[in-house]
Amino acid sequence: MKWSEIRTVYPDQWLIVEALEAHTTPDNQRIPDRLAVIETCPDGNSAMQRYRELHLEYPQREFYFVHTSRKNLNIRERQWLGIRSSNAVFAER
Repeated sequence: MKWSEIRTVYPDQWLIVEALEAHTTPDNQRIPDRLAVIETCPDGNSAMQRYRELHLEYPQREFYFVHTSRKNLNIRERQWLGIRSSNAVFAER
């Protein structure tokens, strides 16, 4: 489904959605082309909690928790740099 269709079917609700097809623009904006509604949630806290559970269980899938009051999804993609072992500081006992 498109975001506009989801907003019509699920007005004023917290949802967990999965991006089935998406692309990233040159300015790191993530654009979901096709979404699937995974769950409806009673509030933002439960949506965030359920998102975390799903993300831990299925880390390769692209989940988002969103409220359908948003006209547009504004998703920024961040590059994960992590810690390089050569730059890590180790504490000795």
